[in-house]
Amino acid sequence: MRILILGGTVFLSAHTAREAVQRGHEVTCLARGVSGRVPEGATLVAADRSDGTRAYDGLDGDWDAVVDVSWQPGHVREALKVLAPRARHWTYVSSCSVYADHAVPGLGEEAVLLPHHSGAEAGPGDYGEAKVACEQLSVEAVGSRLHISRPGLIGGPGDGSDRFGYWPARFARSSEPAVVPDTPETLVQVIDVRDLAAWLIDAAEEGVTGPFNAVGRPTELRTVLGAAMEASGFEGTAVPAPADWLQAQGVRPWAGEESLPLWLPSGYEGFGSRSAAAALEQGLTLRPLEETVEAALAYERELGLDRPRKAGLSAARERELVSLLRAATRP
Repeated sequence: MRILILGGTVFLSAHTAREAVQRGHEVTCLARGVSGRVPEGATLVAADRSDGTRAYDGLDGDWDAVVDVSWQPGHVREALKVLAPRARHWTYVSSCSVYADHAVPGLGEEAVLLPHHSGAEAGPGDYGEAKVACEQLSVEAVGSRLHISRPGLIGGPGDGSDRFGYWPARFARSSEPAVVPDTPETLVQVIDVRDLAAWLIDAAEEGVTGPFNAVGRPTELRTVLGAAMEASGFEGTAVPAPADWLQAQGVRPWAGEESLPLWLPSGYEGFGSRSAAAALEQGLTLRPLEETVEAALAYERELGLDRPRKAGLSAARERELVSLLRAATRP
């Protein structure tokens, strides 16, 4: 197959290009080429999608499959104008952030979506709405040839968000006491980036169409933390912190600086328990959690365990929180 990846140099798009190359497909990646290299065996067409339809001037012929991961409606719209008529199958990688309700567990692809973002450019605060807009543009342009994949948390090697990798890196970095959320009800759904990439190429090869939640198994956060401790050989003490106490201390949930990644406060019980039944029935396969944790830890070691992070607690902030917690529980 002739497969075009709009991207191909970073995380999911890079893994998707690599997966396609390994299966013997002819792979072209359209990217600026400044964030990384395309996988060996793929061809880079250097272009900036901010240039509108001109960005695609270097692409010739028709495509058996196109994969787009962008969340900027303007980029998606311009790509569709040029390439939709030339593609047998189109995959748009969306997100579970498109859903309006994150409180109800077990919802599937029929759940209500957010209103779409109306502009060509979107900021981080409009991520979910922007993905909805990109989905709608794709539906209008591609119709019955469209596969929409909606992942949630993606983990494994190459993750630039620093979320999932925070925990194995933290437990490997130091045996000092580690602050962990005391929220046994929190569920996490992580899909290994390599499993997601394989699913995207499977869908392209088999002509799978329609929207699918491409998410991992609902897993208790404490199970994820236990796997991270095991992989890293952590011999320190985990110090549980109640959710209301963490919020009172200004600790951010899920992601960001001075946060506890993957932890979510009350009201997000459905975020880590979306139904993946449709995708699993179509052939999505999920590797054991331990493999994702080990790959994430290996990647974190390559980057450096003590590096500044986009998500997680700094060592100084964690020590401060441990002292406060112990003082609060001291007789």
